[in-house]
Amino acid sequence: MGTQRRLGGYRLLDEIGRGTTSVVHLAMDSAGREVVLKRLRPEYAAEPAGRRALAMEMAVQSRVRSDYVARLLDGQVDADQPYLVMQYAPGSPLGDLVAEYGPFGGERLPRLARRLALALAAVHDAGVLHRDLAPKNVIVLGDRPILIDFGIARERGAAQTTARGVLAGTPAFLAPELIEGEPATAASDVFSWAATLAFAGTGRPPFGAGTVPAVCFRILRGEHDLAGIGEPLASLLPLGLRRDPTRRPTARWFAGALAEGNVGVTDREGASVA
Repeated sequence: MGTQRRLGGYRLLDEIGRGTTSVVHLAMDSAGREVVLKRLRPEYAAEPAGRRALAMEMAVQSRVRSDYVARLLDGQVDADQPYLVMQYAPGSPLGDLVAEYGPFGGERLPRLARRLALALAAVHDAGVLHRDLAPKNVIVLGDRPILIDFGIARERGAAQTTARGVLAGTPAFLAPELIEGEPATAASDVFSWAATLAFAGTGRPPFGAGTVPAVCFRILRGEHDLAGIGEPLASLLPLGLRRDPTRRPTARWFAGALAEGNVGVTDREGASVA
């Protein structure tokens, strides 16, 4: 049953998510269109830091333009109940789809991979780092992904705000340099893209399950499992999972390598990847 409440001119239809700092609702705007409304929980709305974080999320998400990234539509940081409003993306989280229906196979996986690479390229072109690209933050309908959740995204080059020893993001999909406490870069997002596609193609986190320390240890050692993934991704994903971030191609490069009919592409060091 819907909540039948209103906030900032939006009718809150149902709660669809809840995190440490915020609650997410399916809502309806004044024109009768479905949107997603994210509001700060009262205890965080009372803190300046909570409002600053919401303002940062709005600032970075508003810069990104892509058919494969949820658009920021509205928001009020100074309201009694601070909130933001974004495009509603029909579909299900990638993690839920894989759990219910199994891995993506055939041509579906390369199509998904290319579109998600285009999404990430648009984020980076806007000077933004997503910092939490993982199956839970990719909504999929058919083969069409929509990248969501800019809650910990930052402008590229912004000072690191995460204390050393604290992991920001989803551990099983984090780049090794982040585990070591280094600042996030576009290459870190690319690693997460490759890990997410490995999960989509196998149904398994590429660095295994178990405790966070155990998974992080395998990430640091580069012990990924891509068994069962066909070409071209069997050749491409290891490039995105390279231990050295300076040797990972860009998201835009991967989108080009996955373009339909694009064969004989080489990576930046000349190794054949198709």
